[in-house]
Amino acid sequence: MAAGEGQYSEKHSRFLGFAIPCESEKQAAEIIAAKRKEFWDARHAVYAYVLPDGTARFSDDGEPHGTAGKPVLDILKSSGIVGAIVIVVRYFGGILLGTGGLVRAYTAAASEAVKNAETAKMTAGDKFSLGIGYADYDKLIFILKEAGANIISTDFADNVKVVFAIRESASETCLKGISEAFSSSVLPKFEEKTVIYEKI
Repeated sequence: MAAGEGQYSEKHSRFLGFAIPCESEKQAAEIIAAKRKEFWDARHAVYAYVLPDGTARFSDDGEPHGTAGKPVLDILKSSGIVGAIVIVVRYFGGILLGTGGLVRAYTAAASEAVKNAETAKMTAGDKFSLGIGYADYDKLIFILKEAGANIISTDFADNVKVVFAIRESASETCLKGISEAFSSSVLPKFEEKTVIYEKI
């Protein structure tokens, strides 16, 4: 899936929902920390996630037990999406909503975020890194795009370091194309197995 957003308001409280791709607990912690920093003045940052390995967790972040994180997790599970985290940030409006109101509000904000996320299928992939001279950079990018690779990062220093991911089934063909184009002078280094998100 690609990221989606949604919001819901009730009795002056605002609930901002965010559905974000997430592959590990480490990445989940980073996403949560980033949202808390971005919305530092919000009262609560409730979250739930389901990882590709089936791990599922949630947090009420100070809201009454069962009124926030669990409803968000239920939305994520009912959607069938894995490899994602949903965070709902609440700005308190000064009026208590009660347990039923909280469940309704967090459910609505999470539902909107998930609905607005672009559905994608997860495909097994390989992540690689390589260094290349500036003169050959455009040629490399053309080859990677033709092979359907996702460029993860590009670092311009003495030479260019490119990190990319590609479907596992296309890795061998992609590496062969790079080798033929650069006479084996450019050797991609395998980094790790990963997940590729492809739009449906």
